[in-house]
Amino acid sequence: MRRRLIQSTLAVVLVVIAVFGVSLVIVETRTISESARERVRSEAVRLASIVDSRLIVDEQVTAEILSGQITGDRYAVIKIPGRPAIEVGDKPEGDVISATAPGEEGETVTVQEPRSSVTQEVARTLLIIGLVALLAVIAAVLLAVRQANRLASPLTDLAETAERLGSGDPRPRHRRYGVPELDRVADVLDSSAERIARMLTAERRLAADASHQLRTPLTALSMRLEEITLTDDLATVKEEATIALTQVERLTDVVERLLTNSRDPRTGSAVTFELDEVIQQQLAEWRPAYRSAGRAIVSSGKRNLRAVGTPGAVAQVLAALIENSLMHGGGTVALRTRVTGNQVVVEVTDEGPGVPEELGARIFERAISGRNSTGIGLAVARDLAEADGGRLEMLQAKPPVFGLFLSRTPPQKSDDADRQTVR
Repeated sequence: MRRRLIQSTLAVVLVVIAVFGVSLVIVETRTISESARERVRSEAVRLASIVDSRLIVDEQVTAEILSGQITGDRYAVIKIPGRPAIEVGDKPEGDVISATAPGEEGETVTVQEPRSSVTQEVARTLLIIGLVALLAVIAAVLLAVRQANRLASPLTDLAETAERLGSGDPRPRHRRYGVPELDRVADVLDSSAERIARMLTAERRLAADASHQLRTPLTALSMRLEEITLTDDLATVKEEATIALTQVERLTDVVERLLTNSRDPRTGSAVTFELDEVIQQQLAEWRPAYRSAGRAIVSSGKRNLRAVGTPGAVAQVLAALIENSLMHGGGTVALRTRVTGNQVVVEVTDEGPGVPEELGARIFERAISGRNSTGIGLAVARDLAEADGGRLEMLQAKPPVFGLFLSRTPPQKSDDADRQTVR
């Protein structure tokens, strides 16, 4: 591209120089020739007036007297009636420029100048024009190279940016080049890079959330299946199988919720549900794990509470808090329910050392963990709680107390939503 830009610019400049240079040479040649003829003609008229003035006062007219009036390599012939011709200067050889001027006393004055002087002046003029044309060509080449670099380098840079996007590197470069069209392309590429980065981040986040949210029900399901394999009691088998089916349903709900949130995280499925059912379900699921660890999990507080939210999401939040207490806490884990204003609060606490001071409020940030864990459990739990209008907070660090706040009032549907439903 650089070569084409330089060649096209240089071709335009050469055409312009050729057109205007030839015209200028022709005009200058004619001008110099006419100027030389005019000089010779003026010289003849001047000599004629000198001869007239001397003849009027009866002074002598000789070659010696007039020799001082001839300049350069000019040659003059003065013809006076009744007298021999007077020659002044050396007669030129070859082609000459000649002019004749008559005098008032009947004399004629002829002045000649060799045409070589005109040729020399034309040659000097052509040399100057040639030098100017050469300087113009050099300036045009430098300008073409600069302009080609200004256009080609950004295009190369934009091509590298597009290649980086295609290879999976979505970092925007935020480079601008001072050319509106190229800057527009750079804006579009940067916007595309930001969108791709957001999409990749969302995909990685979905994969991390899915692996974390699916791990808990799969672990509980595997424990139930192990219980079934270790017993011969048909009643126990039926009980564990029923619980396992519940785990499968919960697993299906988690998958559907993950897919729904990946399409539109604002899509809510909050309903009014019995909070005791979700809590008892979690107690039943986690008691085997706590028994294996030599610990207990209990519930207390107000009963028969109804809350607004997604039962599967609330179960996921409580499971994350219970699992967090199992991994990082100690002693008995208690789930306490209470009512504050228009909200139901489920508190999860244990008798462990609590949250380290260096973590503090950062406990809900992703990749923040007090031990060797994924560090996304509490972050996912908070996202799930906020998706249906609730919130998850750390009420106390030592001993740890986490509170899940859920509304008791069903959400009001807007008129727009009602109209969309009718449609």
